[in-house]
Amino acid sequence: MSLPRPYVVASALTLSLAAAATLVGLFVPDFYRDAPALVAQVYGQDALTLVVALPVLAGSLSLARRGSQSGYVVWLGVTGYLLYTYASYAFMTAFNELYLVYVALFALTLFTFVGGMLRLDAVALRERMGDHPVRAYVVFQVVVAVVVAALWLSEIVSATLGGTVPVSIHEMGIPVNVIHTLDLAVFVPGLVLAAYWLWRGDARGYALTGVLVVKATTLGLAVLSMVVFMVRDGHAIVLPQVIIFAAFSLAGLALVGRFVTAIRGASPTTTRTTQTSGEIR
Repeated sequence: MSLPRPYVVASALTLSLAAAATLVGLFVPDFYRDAPALVAQVYGQDALTLVVALPVLAGSLSLARRGSQSGYVVWLGVTGYLLYTYASYAFMTAFNELYLVYVALFALTLFTFVGGMLRLDAVALRERMGDHPVRAYVVFQVVVAVVVAALWLSEIVSATLGGTVPVSIHEMGIPVNVIHTLDLAVFVPGLVLAAYWLWRGDARGYALTGVLVVKATTLGLAVLSMVVFMVRDGHAIVLPQVIIFAAFSLAGLALVGRFVTAIRGASPTTTRTTQTSGEIR
């Protein structure tokens, strides 16, 4: 499954613009005009994007261009991370000179992610992985979905019942926390749906799981990167949350490696498995 030229061009533009945006954000003094608590988090996001996400995007893009199915899945997952990242920048950070760059990155990653997902042959991916055990992916996605939903809802519900605003919104000086919106409306339901399809042996579960496990791993790594900058700037951190996201990162990295290895090491099965057959393994 090689990438059509429009997706290659869009990803190349994403690499260039995101590299420029992160370098400006990290190294131009006082570039961000947000509250200190939010600036520390944006620095952490920029650092993770520059050091991890962009090199992985470049490598997976190169593999996907050559027809690598594992490279294609990782490319989609990292593109999903960048879509999430620059949607939050475009909607949540204070206006600065890179606003149109954030909008362009949001548009480019949305185009490549949606188009890439539509081109992903879920049945072929399911066949290639054959009898590869999937229980660990199901458990991981359900746990991440439950924990993330519980963390955000505990803050939102208590504020709603108390007639106040969530602490994170107050500290970051924003009208609404876009991360809450994206996670509760898109990320958490996606994890639950992927886990359910995978449990049922539905081929769509394999496609969505491959992408979301990469996204969940980058989520954990991004939070850890944010913590580093928050500690540096003297902001308080919640240790249990740090431990939780560190565990997500380690488990996610192991599962991404396992998933990619299964794709690369297995041979396509000779019989086509139906999308609704199969049992949890």
